[in-house]
Formats: sequence, structure tokens, C-alpha cells
Amino acid sequence: MTINAVIFDIGNVLIEWQPERFFDVKIGEARRREMFAAIDLHGINDEVDRGANFRDTIYAAADANPEFYAEVRMWHDHWIEMAAPAIPQSVCVLRALRGKGVPVFALSNFGIQTFDIAEPVYPFLAEFDRRYISGHMGVIKPDAEIYERLEGDCGLDPKTLLFTDDRIDNINAAAARGWQTHLFETPHGWADCVVSHGLLTAKDTQ
Repeated sequence: MTINAVIFDIGNVLIEWQPERFFDVKIGEARRREMFAAIDLHGINDEVDRGANFRDTIYAAADANPEFYAEVRMWHDHWIEMAAPAIPQSVCVLRALRGKGVPVFALSNFGIQTFDIAEPVYPFLAEFDRRYISGHMGVIKPDAEIYERLEGDCGLDPKTLLFTDDRIDNINAAAARGWQTHLFETPHGWADCVVSHGLLTAKDTQ
């Protein structure tokens, strides 16, 4: 089947997203485990990804959890340190695809304000042909609506879309709609996938 567009998730595909690693360094693993057990920080972040105001949401969570007040605020105040670094080979694949004239889209759970923070730090975020950012859409993966809306907007046959994401639930939701998929585990594995579809050569991905 011909590929008419390649779709990238962003977190852990183009940019590392490891909040636990960040907090282990900043406050120690034991304190981090205690905090994450007490507060559903990833669930709170999902609300940001659905379009809730980033600062207001995180600061409200800090106010609601005074025993971790300073640490929770770090999720907002030091966010760009959690969303780091870029994954160079994935960026290379993105740019090589565009150089070959292959349409490249982003489909990412990402807040409105957090994307605004990330974009000047990571210029490749401005290089997609189309961007489907959950905060602006009001819906997050793996909800079927976000995939349906992408299909409606781009007008391409779902079977001609190649999508990579690091989460199996997001991959399964896309596959259920007929998309071609790749579970992202390493940038080299993703590069090999793109090459296997005849979109790039191995040299293009290095």
C-alpha cells in the first residue's frame, strides 16, 4: 500500500518526555515515588493536553497537595527540562521525508501553552506540513475522535497513513482505523521502518 503521509507523535518520538527521570534528579527517587503515588500527575497533565490552562492547572494541583507544593509547581516552572532532549535520528527522518516531498504530520497529546514553550526551543516542530495538537483540538489520543478528525482534515485514505507513537494504546487506536503503524521503541527502529516502506534510504536516516 502506498504511503501518502507519515504521522509522528512528538513526546518520546522526537523529544524525550521523562518526568520521572527529571524528578529523580531534582528531588530524589524516593521522594518522587512518594509524590507520584499520592498525586496522579500524568492524569493532571492529560487535562492540560485536552486544552486546560497549563499554569492554572498545575498550580491548582500544587495548592491541593500542600505536602508536595513546591515539587508539583516544578512541573510547570521547569517543564522544558522535562521535555528534553530532542531525539536526533527522529528529527533526521522527519527532515529527510520532507526533503523527499513526503507529507509529514504531527499528531500529539500536547497542551496549548506547553507547545508554545517547546516550539522556539525545537525549531523542527514548525516543519510539519500539518499539525494536530490535542490542546487545540480538545481531545487526546487514544480517543477515536482525534484520529477521525485528522482523517477528515487531510482527506487521505486511512490505509495510506503511516503513524508512529511510543504508546501501544495510541497505536492500537490508529490500527483499528486502518492506519499503518509502528510502535516507537528506538529511533533506529523507526528509521528502519520508514526505509522498509521505500520512503527513504538507510543513508537518508543517518
